[in-house]
Amino acid sequence: MTKIAAVQYPPVYYDLAKGIERAVEIIEEAASDGIECLVFSEAWLTGYPILVWNYLPTNGFGILSDIYRRMFENSVDLSRNDLKPVCDAAKEHGIVVVMAVNERESEMSASTLYNTMVIIDATGKILNVHRKVMPTGPERMVWGFGDATGINVVDTAVGRVGGLLCWENYMPLARAAVYAQNVEIYCAPTAAEGGVWHSAMRHIGREGSCFVVSVAPTVEVSDLPKDLPSYAEYAGDDDWVATGNGIICDPMGDIIAGPMPKEKGLLTADIDVGRVREARRAFDVMGHYSRPDIFQLSVNRSKMPPVKFESRD
Repeated sequence: MTKIAAVQYPPVYYDLAKGIERAVEIIEEAASDGIECLVFSEAWLTGYPILVWNYLPTNGFGILSDIYRRMFENSVDLSRNDLKPVCDAAKEHGIVVVMAVNERESEMSASTLYNTMVIIDATGKILNVHRKVMPTGPERMVWGFGDATGINVVDTAVGRVGGLLCWENYMPLARAAVYAQNVEIYCAPTAAEGGVWHSAMRHIGREGSCFVVSVAPTVEVSDLPKDLPSYAEYAGDDDWVATGNGIICDPMGDIIAGPMPKEKGLLTADIDVGRVREARRAFDVMGHYSRPDIFQLSVNRSKMPPVKFESRD
């Protein structure tokens, strides 16, 4: 059996150093509970930009610029090894960590941010970096478009781990690209929550015959920086801005942990990865049930090329 968990602790908004410290503390707590795989919510480092959903580009330019600047200044630069403390903690405690971050290009490159999921093995090695291919709605005001180079499933200490971010999971062909790589633990960090989302996660569990771990940000008003624009708009009778509402499903699509709304902590489940094979005996979406004589999937894994400029006299 393998113990896995979804993280329902709030991030430290727009403070990368303190956010990484909190991540290390959470990994230490998880290790003390025997957890072997830990999944954080979307953009956990250093916080999902909840406030962008309040504004259109035309009426919130100054506010959005302030939010973006804070996000950028506290984003993860993998070329600088910003996640080293998290990797070291994963290695020290033997935990597979799926960390979702605001990522920027190398410091010497462009100023575009990406919504990124990083898979870190129990050895402390980064195995995969996936940038969200399609930011949703107002998210496009803060995140650029990723490509398919990171849509990979990787071998880890707990099995084959992969997944997609938030509404990417509603994209059938993106899901198929993950299923085609024999995923066993499907991770879906998200900002979505509620009945429709949970139904989708159950569907993915059955469709992919895999375990599914999904969790949204767990944030109260008091977790947001008080000097953020429109902070006061969130204070009210219900001080929850995002309720976490994590869920873990098995390869038959049954819920085995959660939902867990409005509660901070770790949502855990004990899983037997061998059940994936049992579920696929009857239905293997990319195996004996796939009908490759009729259907074929093509994924362009070319890296998105950088913009090039030519100097002319």
